Amino acid sequence: MFRLKNFGFSGILFGLFIAFSLTSCDLSTPTQTENNAIAPASNLRAVPYSALPDWKNDDVRYALQAFRNTCRARLQYTGRVIPDAALVKEKCDMMPSPNADVKTVRNWFESHFQPYQVIDDSGRTRGTYTGYYSPTIPACRTKTSVCNEPLMAAPSNPAQYKNVHKKKIVENKIGRVLYWANIVDVQNIQIQGSGMLKLEDGSLVKLNFGATNDMQFKSIGEQLRNRGIKPDGGYSADAVWKYLKKNPSLAKEVIYNNPRYVYFKEAESKHVIGKLGTPLSKIRSIAVDDSIYTVGMPVYINTNLSDGRKFRRLMIAQDTGSAIRGWIRADIFFGSGDEAYKFAHGQHSTGEMFILLPKVYTNGGKTK
Repeated sequence: MFRLKNFGFSGILFGLFIAFSLTSCDLSTPTQTENNAIAPASNLRAVPYSALPDWKNDDVRYALQAFRNTCRARLQYTGRVIPDAALVKEKCDMMPSPNADVKTVRNWFESHFQPYQVIDDSGRTRGTYTGYYSPTIPACRTKTSVCNEPLMAAPSNPAQYKNVHKKKIVENKIGRVLYWANIVDVQNIQIQGSGMLKLEDGSLVKLNFGATNDMQFKSIGEQLRNRGIKPDGGYSADAVWKYLKKNPSLAKEVIYNNPRYVYFKEAESKHVIGKLGTPLSKIRSIAVDDSIYTVGMPVYINTNLSDGRKFRRLMIAQDTGSAIRGWIRADIFFGSGDEAYKFAHGQHSTGEMFILLPKVYTNGGKTK
């Protein structure tokens, strides 16, 4: 699922606004690390595992489960931080058993990966963490007064929809209509990039990301703020969605004023699929900036959840998003359902990021 994540904090709605104001990538010449990875030296600082807060307390077996999906994928070695492909393959071939205990798995990561603290172009070591989830929305097989917006599959020819405004796509049905839902719910599922439809007969249909028209997202919440409209509950996603459902004319106006459009495809699997084409893992997968990072690598993050609890875990960068831009910028995948929504919609925190790059494996001083 090439997620088009555009909301993120206290409601997710202004995540894009913040993301685009994050530091841009510098254009310095990349250098080669001692582990044959390509990375700008000024942005990565090698550190020991003792520098990763609570590293010894994390049950890294769950991260290893997620990393197995990286190893099943065909990685695109692009970006500005590019691991050595041969070393990545070596690590995949040498993974511990799925039944290995936590000590064995932790030792494996420590033996095979070198952590680097990420530093942005301004020299900062703290960045922004938001959250996303896979929603379930009511939907219909045909258009009704409530199900008033199509969910469509993309045309086979991208030229038909690339750089075409959302309003034109919808009004001219540029695509194949799959199902119908309320326009506000359609906007939500487009932002999240995937979701489940609950049809009138109670049956469930899974939709995954299909394609996008490549036009820039225009924040819904920012549009309301510019109009001097503040919903009850502020600008949280929940408050904004409820307000727009009560004001359908306004909803259509501000949603169509956002030019970005997302197409879907019906999925056989109920899993949420990330950029790698493999399932995402609840609170172990994150989305990162794929113009900077080769997607698929382990990343240790040190931040807080929306309820204030510390969140220090080894994650796997398995997804991307249009609003996820910057060196220290990630979107935490919280899973599906109401509980996931509760955490995702309020997630907005700062914290540190450490990327783990594969290194030459040594055992007893002997290179393997």
